[in-house]
Amino acid sequence: MDRRTVSVTVNGRRCAAEVDVRKTLADFLREDAGFTGVHVGCEHGVCGACSVLMDGEVVRSCILFAVQADGHEIVTVEGLGNEDALNPLQQAFVEHHALQCGFCTPGMLLAAVDLLKHCPEPTEAQVREALSGNLCMCTGYANIVRAVRAAAPSVRSG
Repeated sequence: MDRRTVSVTVNGRRCAAEVDVRKTLADFLREDAGFTGVHVGCEHGVCGACSVLMDGEVVRSCILFAVQADGHEIVTVEGLGNEDALNPLQQAFVEHHALQCGFCTPGMLLAAVDLLKHCPEPTEAQVREALSGNLCMCTGYANIVRAVRAAAPSVRSG
């Protein structure tokens, strides 16, 4: 079994570990770096629960090998805010009851961060399109879409 050292910056913190070359980025983030906000659902890149930002772009961490992320910057849901200072998107999810069971929430939030970076004033259709790769088994998309649109002005103003 081939092993390599992977070094990434996760939420501003450098994380390094020697891993099997076939270990996914999702497993690396959860098991080696301790970021359990990265959820693993389908393990095929379909459900979006494992979404993270790599160098500012949303990616599916369950279909990337950790070695492919070596040297890159990763943001997980833990990097968006904290209990004392939620990110505007996290706050909007709370205020608009968009959390439900919470399994899809980290991926939804990171996909929404990516959307608002590229489209600061999204229409409902643009939000639905941007989140279409993130599945919510609770089927509560209406509140999620409402939360993303509600957060947009706060995200724009910084």
